Order: sequence, then C-alpha cells, then structure tokens
Amino acid sequence: MAAPSVSIVIVTWNAKSVVQQCLPSVVATDYPEFEIIVADNASTDGTAAWIAREHPSVKIVRHPDNWRFCRGNNAALPHATGEFVVLLNNDVEVPPGWLWPLVDAATAAPDVAAVQPKMLQYDDRDRFEYAGAAGGYLDRAGYPFTRGRLFDTMERDRGQYDDARDVFWATGAALLLRRSALDAVGLLDERFEMHMEEIDLCWRLQRHGYRVRVAPQSAVYHIGGASLPSSSPQKTYYNFRNSLLMLYKNLSPSAWRRTLPVRLACDAAALGRTLAHGQLQDAKAIVRAYRDAWRLRRHYHEKRPSASDRAVLPPYRGLVPVDYFLRGRHTFADLPSDRFRALG
Repeated sequence: MAAPSVSIVIVTWNAKSVVQQCLPSVVATDYPEFEIIVADNASTDGTAAWIAREHPSVKIVRHPDNWRFCRGNNAALPHATGEFVVLLNNDVEVPPGWLWPLVDAATAAPDVAAVQPKMLQYDDRDRFEYAGAAGGYLDRAGYPFTRGRLFDTMERDRGQYDDARDVFWATGAALLLRRSALDAVGLLDERFEMHMEEIDLCWRLQRHGYRVRVAPQSAVYHIGGASLPSSSPQKTYYNFRNSLLMLYKNLSPSAWRRTLPVRLACDAAALGRTLAHGQLQDAKAIVRAYRDAWRLRRHYHEKRPSASDRAVLPPYRGLVPVDYFLRGRHTFADLPSDRFRALG
C-alpha cells in the first residue's frame, strides 16, 4: 500500500539564518511522497531567493505582507496537494525518519485528525521544549500545559512520556493534520494571528468527533522564540487575548459563565505577579488583551456550542497555576491523576 502524500507548510518572515539552519533537514526527510511549501510573509532578507537557489524542489508561496502564522498558513494551504498537511515552524530541525510515526498514527484510525511528535530543545536535546513537549492539555480555567512542561519548568526527557496517546492539543510547531478534517472544521482562526491557534483548532476538531494524538516515536528539535521571544509583552498579549477568545468560542454559554470567574481570579493573580516583579509592559499587555478579547467576542456569537451540542471540556479539572505556584507541583507527573477527565 502506497504511503499517503504529505504537504509540509513552513511560514517564515525575515528569518533567513534560521531557515538556512533548519530547512536542509526538512528537505532530507526520508519519506516517499512529500512536498515542501514555504510561505514567505514578504521577507526582505533574501529568504525566498536563497531557497529558490539552494533548494529548487521547494515550492515558494510569496505573500504580499506579513500575514503572521494563521493567515500565512491558511493562504498557503490551497497550494498543498497532500492527503495530510504538516504545519512546521521555520525553526524546527527534523531527523530523516520523523514523518513516518506521525503518518502511521494518523492512518491507524480515521478519526485521528492531528498528531504531533515529541518536541525537544534544539540546544539541549534531552530536555523538552516549551512549545508542545509531549502533548498538551488545558486546565479548568483554560491554562495550557504539557507532558514535560509546566509554565517555565521543562523536564529532562528520560522516556517518561514515550507512550503514544490521545492528548487535548498538539503543538502547531510541528503538527500533522488530516486534510479532510480541516475541510470539515475549518482552518486556523485568522483573528488569533499567532499563539493559541493550534489549541483552538484541536478543540474544534474534538467538538466534531476527531481525536488528537502525540507520537513520541518521532522527535524534533525546536529553537524557539524565532517569532517572538518568551519575554515579549506582545507574546503575553496574544496568549491572554487568544486564550480568552478560545474559551468563549468553544465553551457553551453556561460553561463559559462557570469558567469566567475562575479565569478572572487567576488572571488577576497573574497581573499582580507581573506588577510585583516590575513588569509594567506585561501588565499593560494583560489589560489590553482583556479589552480586545471583549471587543472581538462578537465575531463568535453564532459559532459557540449550544447545550445540545457535543460537550468537550478542558480535561484537567484542577488549576495548574494553583498546583504550580502554591502546591509546588512542577511536573506533569506531580498533578493528581484523578483530576483528569477522559478525552473523547
């Protein structure tokens, strides 16, 4: 039986040195039927010219402006011909056989719509990377965390998360998606621009009856911070704003009303923490995120699930900020297992 075709889509903007560092590993992928599409967000550093010269097999889609991650990927997808699509960050290095376990996981069951590999740090290759680690979850207030990373604590990879399993969300830094599932549920939410968009997509997939998995037999290496550094107030803004929008659009109105007071309390504590540490720009970013989320929510009134729709709730019934900052639970294994509800 022939291997299904795969389209690998890489969005980039003025990151020529990173592309030069990582793209050759993608070109060297050991898989019989794949194409690479680089979506260039109007770079001015010669990225597209270098790719055309050094890697002529790579398709280049030139966008007229910096469309960021969501629109940049969405606008490239019409050029993709694969049965599966991989969204891959421009700062991810892959080993030759990385694609096979992802495709195998997706073809094993028709309801598997999204699969991620194990995400490790580029410069410290036995430590999990922030953006996805070994598969993601949400707590009851909508705070994301992963197997291998809680807040800024990233564990050493000792094989403790090498079991392939369903997860709530898979990282957009290296995400294989079933094309037919995208056709059914829609693409990335372009109002998000960047950050949290893959969690929203994975949540929507589950609301439509699909599953999300991690295939840790595949491991890739992420430089991280190529788009926005972790200390950026703009990253704080996107994470808070998009998290609120994601909750609003994917929870039923009654579940949203139950969740909002808890989220407000947690975010108020986060705001107080930034002020206590003198991070005034981050504090302003949180306030601005709330203002803009309130304004943008009107776009989702008609898309919210009703009480009769299939309910998909965040799987962790605890609060990760409380566990982490007050109870000293700094690893995924420290979280009480009886606080997790079954996925699906």
